[in-house]
Amino acid sequence: MEQTYAKTPQHKIGSGFGLRSTADEVLEGIDLSGKLALVTGGYSGLGLETTKALVKAGAHVIVPARRPEAAREALSGVERVEVDTLDLSDLDSVQAFADRMLDSGRSIDLAILNAGVMASPETRVGPGWELQFATNHLGHFALINRLWPLLKAGGGARVVATSSTGHHASPIRWDNLNFEGNYVKFEAYGQSKTANALFAVELDRLGAPHGVRAFSVHPGGILTPLQRHMSREEMVALKWVDEEGNGVNPGFKTPEQGAATQVWAATSPQLDGKGGVYCEDCDIAEMTQEGGPRTGVKAYAADPEEAKRLWDLSAELTGVDLR
Repeated sequence: MEQTYAKTPQHKIGSGFGLRSTADEVLEGIDLSGKLALVTGGYSGLGLETTKALVKAGAHVIVPARRPEAAREALSGVERVEVDTLDLSDLDSVQAFADRMLDSGRSIDLAILNAGVMASPETRVGPGWELQFATNHLGHFALINRLWPLLKAGGGARVVATSSTGHHASPIRWDNLNFEGNYVKFEAYGQSKTANALFAVELDRLGAPHGVRAFSVHPGGILTPLQRHMSREEMVALKWVDEEGNGVNPGFKTPEQGAATQVWAATSPQLDGKGGVYCEDCDIAEMTQEGGPRTGVKAYAADPEEAKRLWDLSAELTGVDLR
């Protein structure tokens, strides 16, 4: 018989941290010695800062990377890090990496699903899947489902899916998931970030009886290699940078600040017994108010029924399901 659990309210808890908090600050006083963390994309941008902060707190970190040589170079000199190969857009690569992890028999305490692609040109992978949905959501979905025995064995693991305020751009397009004949890159990105948030909702419901809790996070606006598919003209028009490429948006964070919310969600004792919520600025976010500013989480990205529907579809598409 399936156990029930109390859904965590989508309301701020007054963490004491905020917009400018750094990953090191939220980890102050937290000892991760003996913990094994998995950080996808943990060698670039805020992923690199996440890895460094976790290592500084004592964790051993596995960084699966599409470009393992670049990852080893970026992480040179960082202790207690191992790099492996993983291409999230290729389910055979996901299975191969997961098999290597399962063979190692090591339980996973923290999994931060940080890797992603944004605003890419229209690209199809696998059986015709849109690249951003395939990489940002389906690859991570398959990865966590395959690694489920190692997460469950941890006896209190946390999974953090890196979503974004970009989820405001699109709900799940159930009638045209792959944007066939109507590709809009930022809407496709938005759909993938909505999927990240919904994945955390359903994973938390399924995982809570086993001690596995899940969260999604908006790390904040940060200038990182994530913007590699965007032209300078696009970023100038969005008032992210000036004509010389210098950051000019006062609301943007440094990578150290951008890493803070996902590190907080993965480790903070303030979240013990909680899960399934969307976080931003190192706190649980509020629900977005209609007509209000573009902050918090949209109702469609926190809906348990939408989350279950997406899980069922993702399981069908990937052929893996921890249930």
